[in-house]
Amino acid sequence: MSTLALVLSLSLALQAAPPAKPLPKPAAQAARKQAPAEDVAAATQAWQAERLQGLKSPDGWLTLVGLTWLKEGEQTAGSAPDSAVPLPAPVPSKAGTFVRKGDTVRFQPAAGVAFTLEGKPFTGGELKTDEKGAPDVLRLGSVSFHVIRRADRLGVRVKDSEAAARKQFHGIPLYPASAAWKVEARLVPDEKPRMLSVPTVLGTVEEMRSAGTLVFTVAGKEYRLTPVADEGSEELFIIFGDETNRDATYGAGRFLEAPLPDKDGRIVLDFNRAYNPPCAFSRFATCPLPPRGNRLALRVEAGEKRAGDH
Repeated sequence: MSTLALVLSLSLALQAAPPAKPLPKPAAQAARKQAPAEDVAAATQAWQAERLQGLKSPDGWLTLVGLTWLKEGEQTAGSAPDSAVPLPAPVPSKAGTFVRKGDTVRFQPAAGVAFTLEGKPFTGGELKTDEKGAPDVLRLGSVSFHVIRRADRLGVRVKDSEAAARKQFHGIPLYPASAAWKVEARLVPDEKPRMLSVPTVLGTVEEMRSAGTLVFTVAGKEYRLTPVADEGSEELFIIFGDETNRDATYGAGRFLEAPLPDKDGRIVLDFNRAYNPPCAFSRFATCPLPPRGNRLALRVEAGEKRAGDH
């Protein structure tokens, strides 16, 4: 075969062959684009901003100015120093009368004192407590009150949107947010439903529904916490203490909320969102305290630091 014929033959063969496959792209380009990692600092800041907004609201915990436990029978209410149920000014000195009879409480406003209930004039009657949901809240100017039930005690909780604690509030110090304190845990269900005995600042004990046991590891060591949850709740509520309570965080412990676990029982505890209980801001709160087993033998240097004087 002549040289010219050989060249022509090779050219025709190359044209008939299928095109070569393109070279693969570099791994970084071929990999599916991942969602950016959560900015823990920004997420924590947004969480605290929402929390502080609630604290500073006209009905927030910073407005709590009084709590009086009712006895059987009649008790006067008003801003007079000798009132059985003290109410702050501008409530009149003689604002009305509470009457407790067993598990019921009635309130009768004094003549000419215009309390409202849900925006309508309240002329007297029985008040619904907070035992089974939202209580009846009576209002007069910046002052409001409602009846709470704690075990066999019935009390009048008083709030004032003009309270000094609300006006002088300057925020709550936080530990620097850290991804290291977003800890994966697993929820171990209880073998059978059980109630958890939870102490309170009142010296009483409340029975709360246990949600199981959270098991997690910090710095190679295993820890456990028992959360509680109301039936139908979409969150776990954790009352815990740790070694920072001695010097940096609220002495009685802190609260933490977490979403329910996935189908495998896994859950993330974000201790960056550990927060002070209401009794850190007011001596009139009735906070639960960490139940037995919920005081961790480590320093949880995350979340809110100590704030307030209580």
